[in-house]
Amino acid sequence: MSSLSLAVRDSSTMLRRNLLHARRYPSLTLNLLLTPIMLLLLFVYIFGDVMSAGIGGGDRSDYIAYIVPGILLMTIGSTVVGTAVSVSGDMTEGIIARFRTMAIHRGSVLFGHVAGSVLQAIISVVLVGAVGVAIGFRSTDATILEWIAAFGLLALVALAFTWIAVGMGMGSPNAEAASNNAMPLILLPLISSAFTPVDTMPGWFQPIAEYQPFTPAIETLRGLLLGTEIGNNWWITIAWCLGLTLLGYRWSKAQFDRDPK
Repeated sequence: MSSLSLAVRDSSTMLRRNLLHARRYPSLTLNLLLTPIMLLLLFVYIFGDVMSAGIGGGDRSDYIAYIVPGILLMTIGSTVVGTAVSVSGDMTEGIIARFRTMAIHRGSVLFGHVAGSVLQAIISVVLVGAVGVAIGFRSTDATILEWIAAFGLLALVALAFTWIAVGMGMGSPNAEAASNNAMPLILLPLISSAFTPVDTMPGWFQPIAEYQPFTPAIETLRGLLLGTEIGNNWWITIAWCLGLTLLGYRWSKAQFDRDPK
């Protein structure tokens, strides 16, 4: 069997393993999925009219259109926290050490986690998007190509942050530490343009919201789904995603290849 065939076979096996774990222990995924759903309902039904006036909208429906793209990106950040916890559990329970001694492709362990996490993130985005549609979100002007581009953007962001989460999980001493280390993936969307435009924030705070990966991704997704101006955000998003993917992959691989203590 060629090296490529071995890698594909072993990665598929590890993917099935991780999906089975997610199916048998769904509580972590569901808890992380509830966070963006609760924020969506909270901001729409409690703060919706006030927030809509703040962004120059007419009623709550305008704020629904504004907030849903940001919530979809936040869903990815929330979901991959579970990846960090899962990877940390594998490290501390000794299964990674066992995999190192087996005749399997070494990269398949990491690729299995990444593929499973990206798939779970996309499913979570679809579920949260369905909630958004149920409460009034509509994207009537988006073309088929724009929908495909939006889906590709979400998958690319999920891939980038999954690799970062894998690195966090491998570097954490236990599952609790992994969850805490991955919290910025949930907090960053809160200080982005997900809930309010950057130019309405205090001047000293605007650079924090603007120069981070979630804000350009959110603005690009809004442009694709709602027809707003994208500007340079699309290539900034791609640059962030490629950089984070490379960083996360090299970080995770270095820790995986390190001799156990």
